[in-house]
Amino acid sequence: MSAFAPPQTWLGAPFGEPGRACRAAILGIPFDCGTHPNRIGSRMGPASIREMSTHLRRYDPRTNTDIVDTLGLVDCGDVRVTAGMIEESFAAIESGIARIAAEKVVAVTMGGDGAVTLPQVRALARHHPGLCIVHIDAHTDAYPIQGYNTATSFRHMAQEGLIDAQRSFQIGMRGPTLVPGVYEFCRELGYGLVTMRELREVGYEAVARRVVETIGDRPVYLCFDMDFFDPSVAPGVCTPTWGGCQAHEGLAFLEMLAPLDSRILDVNTVSPPHDPGAMTAFLAGTVMWTFLAGLAARMEG
Repeated sequence: MSAFAPPQTWLGAPFGEPGRACRAAILGIPFDCGTHPNRIGSRMGPASIREMSTHLRRYDPRTNTDIVDTLGLVDCGDVRVTAGMIEESFAAIESGIARIAAEKVVAVTMGGDGAVTLPQVRALARHHPGLCIVHIDAHTDAYPIQGYNTATSFRHMAQEGLIDAQRSFQIGMRGPTLVPGVYEFCRELGYGLVTMRELREVGYEAVARRVVETIGDRPVYLCFDMDFFDPSVAPGVCTPTWGGCQAHEGLAFLEMLAPLDSRILDVNTVSPPHDPGAMTAFLAGTVMWTFLAGLAARMEG
């Protein structure tokens, strides 16, 4: 037995790179732009999520499935990025996702702020033409402003022609915005926008059904920003916004989206310096577990 313990991984999954027997891989993206006036810290998100994954267990009691073994799950560690260095870090993120996608492996990534999504989509779009987006967030991140930052990722991917925006969705939007006309601009890009108010009025099940029926069997990039949850259950995020869903609602909604052919789950904006008791990191790890349990159940079925 070695005298040295391996590095901490998510749920104790083996540390390594995806191979032939691997169906899913964890990847940390410890990057933030560093431009927020008072909530910098999501670069530390992956480490906190890994630490809090010790509260989770490998078996899904509904199916008695060991999600680590069933999926051949590996933790690839972190992409080599430098917070604040956008161009270099984007290139590294794109390269890391491309390596996982080339193996036909589902990536589950831990941000990082919302800016990490664009390079991931760029990588995945090369392997999956007709890629659709399901973006679960309090904010559109598709602002009509210039630059590469947390507010423009979904504008760039639509304007670069990386995705099928007409069959893509933005879900959970609420709260104040930096500039006027944000929702209208999002719809002009082609996205199906469902605000938090509409989600509650129409119902989670009805919205999930609409998403699944619209997208069908097309490949999906599933992005889950943790500020979709209300700050009462997820305070440690980059831009907390009141009026979000409770933990059980968000997790149940994610389960409703399980029929989608999701090729990646991007969980982002966990900010440990603003996360009392690491409760947001724990919930983020549970979002990941819920997604992977659904993937494992489909394999076993």
